[in-house]
This record gives sequence, structure tokens and C-alpha cells, in this order.
Amino acid sequence: MDFLFYIFLGAGVGFAVGLTGVGGGSLMTPVLVFSGVPIKIAIGTDLLYAAATKAVGSVSHNRLGTVRWSLVFLLALGSTPGAVLTAFILQDVFEGPIDYTPLLNISLGLMLIITSLIVLLKNCALNISFPVKVKSGRLYRQAPVITVIAGFILGVLVTLSSVGAGALCAALLLMLYPRIPALHIIGTDITHAVALTLIAGLAHMLMLQSVDWKILCGLLIGSLPAVYLGAKASIKIANKSLQIILAVLLFIIGLKFIFF
Repeated sequence: MDFLFYIFLGAGVGFAVGLTGVGGGSLMTPVLVFSGVPIKIAIGTDLLYAAATKAVGSVSHNRLGTVRWSLVFLLALGSTPGAVLTAFILQDVFEGPIDYTPLLNISLGLMLIITSLIVLLKNCALNISFPVKVKSGRLYRQAPVITVIAGFILGVLVTLSSVGAGALCAALLLMLYPRIPALHIIGTDITHAVALTLIAGLAHMLMLQSVDWKILCGLLIGSLPAVYLGAKASIKIANKSLQIILAVLLFIIGLKFIFF
């Protein structure tokens, strides 16, 4: 019965992702926690879930030629050590899951709030961009270095929360590389997210023993077809309002994880 529950849970989250376009990590981890799964298991399992689901999109974007592999490499150059170092600290600095659970709660809440704000800003058409003279100026020249640093920060935050590999990374790429087409930003973001969530998930599995394979299999079985159905349904529904409602809910849930 538990396995069947996780299949339906995956279907519900998958349908919501397909319908609204909001990332699965920001939905799946809170839902798992509210279902009674310990937060460290929810985060570790969701990371591998995200790697598996995003891999499909990455393959499609690679075939379309919309992946900037140089940017994927720069991001991974920072995010890989960030993810491994974070898992190492959780394993060796803290005495056990009980000690670092408050840190996971705060990190998850913070990333949910950031994700919700990004979704709200996008729907309010507040496009963040730099003027032309800045694009060719000092910030633009230092963009590769900033990309590696941003990747490291992403690696830390995603390993702590399982949230942000998509929305936060896309926002950073848009600010650092405003001349790159939006579709290439998406393809690059998804491809890097596969690498980041896979490495962070494996770190959780090997170092923290925080992956439940039964839950993971159930979620994948339920969500993969449901994402497709949700995407088809979104054609007939004005999902902008749904995204705003979902973003507000994520903001409230984020506050709950931080303060309650």
C-alpha cells in the first residue's frame, strides 16, 4: 500500500509540474515531508528523482542543439565540489541527522521562498537585464568566474534542500548571459541540473544513506506519464494564474519550514 501511495503521489506532483511548469523539486520535497517522510530522506530521494526526470528533457535539448556545454562545464566546475563538500560536512561535522535537520529545514524553506519569488517575478514580466554598456563591461568579462562561483553556491544549496537546481540557476544564467537565447538558457539549465542533482543525490546515498529506493521507484512510475498528461492539459488551461497561486503556496510553505 505504501508503494501504491507513492505512485499516486508521483502522479499528482508530475501532473502539477506538467500543468504549471514549476519545478518538481520545489513540489516533491515538501509533499514528501508532509507525508511523513523524514526530511533527509525526502531531500536525498528527490535529488535522484530530479536527475531521472530532467534527463529526458536534457536529451531533447541536446538533440535540438540548445545546450551550451561550455556553460554546463563552468557551472559543474563549481557545483560538483559544492555538493560533495556539503555532504561531507553533513556527514562528518554533525553527529547525526537530528543535529543537521534544523539546517535542512531552513535551507529548504529559503529555497522554496526564492523559487516562489522567481516564479512570481517571471509572471509579472519583470525581466532582469543589464544595459548594453554593462553587458560588454567588467561584469560581462568576469562572467565565467562568476558562473563557477554561482555553481558552487548552487551545489551547496541544492544538496541542502534539493530545490533550486532549475529556477535559481536559470535566473543566474539570464543575468550573467543576457544575449543568449532563452531556449538555450533552458537547455543549459536542465542539462546542468541533471549533473548537479545526480551528484548531490549520489552523495546523499553514499555518505548520508538518505535515499529510499522504494519511494523513488514509486514516484518515477507515477510521475513520468503524469507530466505528459499535465503538459497536454496545460494547452487548454491558462496556467499563468495557476503558477502564481502555486508560487504563493510555495512561499507560505517556505515560511513554515523556516519559522515553525
